[in-house]
Amino acid sequence: MRSVKISIIGSFRRSYPEVVEAARLFTAAGLTVLSPTISRIINPGADFVRFEGDSPESADHEIQAATLRKILSSDLVYVVAPSGYIGRTTSYELGSVIDRDIPLYFSCPPVDLPVSVPSHNILSPHKLVERIQTGSIVHHRSRQIAQITADLVVLTVREQRLQVLLVTRATDPFKGKLALPGGFMRAGEALEDAAWRELKEETGIDASLLPFEQLHTYSGIRRDPRPRRIISTAFLAIAPNLPVPAAATDARSADWVEVEPSLFDRLAFDHSKILKDGVQRARNLLEHTTVAADFCGPTFTLRELCQVYEAVWGAPIDPSNFRRKVLASGFVERAGARRGGARGPAAELYRKGSAKVLHPPMRSAGLLIPAPRHGVTPGSTAEDSHGSRAADHPVFKAPGSDARRR
Repeated sequence: MRSVKISIIGSFRRSYPEVVEAARLFTAAGLTVLSPTISRIINPGADFVRFEGDSPESADHEIQAATLRKILSSDLVYVVAPSGYIGRTTSYELGSVIDRDIPLYFSCPPVDLPVSVPSHNILSPHKLVERIQTGSIVHHRSRQIAQITADLVVLTVREQRLQVLLVTRATDPFKGKLALPGGFMRAGEALEDAAWRELKEETGIDASLLPFEQLHTYSGIRRDPRPRRIISTAFLAIAPNLPVPAAATDARSADWVEVEPSLFDRLAFDHSKILKDGVQRARNLLEHTTVAADFCGPTFTLRELCQVYEAVWGAPIDPSNFRRKVLASGFVERAGARRGGARGPAAELYRKGSAKVLHPPMRSAGLLIPAPRHGVTPGSTAEDSHGSRAADHPVFKAPGSDARRR
């Protein structure tokens, strides 16, 4: 059986003799003491303790980082605190140990920590060795077995509205509810391959047609009601001219659904959060890339391009400011033609330029028309997709207002 790896932490300035005694006892019992390396303290009284074995060329923070790495590779950690004193540095180390779920034991109850330590975790060095040797202490960290899934956020603009590809689940859990397409990764399968396979199986859409990027990994403990822990990585694509989906496998149906506030209350699992993150990322893509022009024809008016931004950003845009910013950004060029309008003068036509990245970016600040603070605008209703009710929803707030940038 391999030797148990243990680290000792505590206030070395106050309790170093007790630390040395515990280290010698652990070593004599066959335990491997990773930290500290027992040697003479060369700067007694200093805020940061340095040992004779420390490299003189190493800065304090470098020594502390190397020590923490040793502590976090231990099977268990023992806190020497004869008077209950913990101290600032030890508190920082304790936080990292607890975050890593490393078994933790104390020589005495701590008096300067706002936590309650169970009595069975307070042991003398002798008692700790005895319990390790008798097997009454499990000195290895627990390992979580999880299943891996892939989910897909596929966005498009149809009928001047932002829409997302959704399926209706045919099986439990959440049978009959709307969900993002996706499913479990199979043995011998890469995560991306699992995502593309599930998209084809559940919706009939070929992933090779789409510019996917990895969005985020979701590992919330309660994100899936099934007994085993399930962690999902989401992929995002936003593209034009996508086909009508056809459901199969464990999807009862598949369709394009408008992204509007009430949709988020109808999604299974944590797909509401995943979709919100996907919409925000799509908005950022429109700020920094020329993807919006892909939703227009070979030639288009600036109004048609503006409608794409309005659909994805979820709010009306000031046309004069939009025109000024678009022409200054250089991602469109004049097509040398005009299109006649039924109600007004012919509009000038543009085509997508060669640029892929917008510099400067198309920031939404100064472009979006603020939603009214009270009531609704004349001629509109509270149900309008760009009305005040939609603008109050977190996903429909102006990009950059209080949403995280990635």
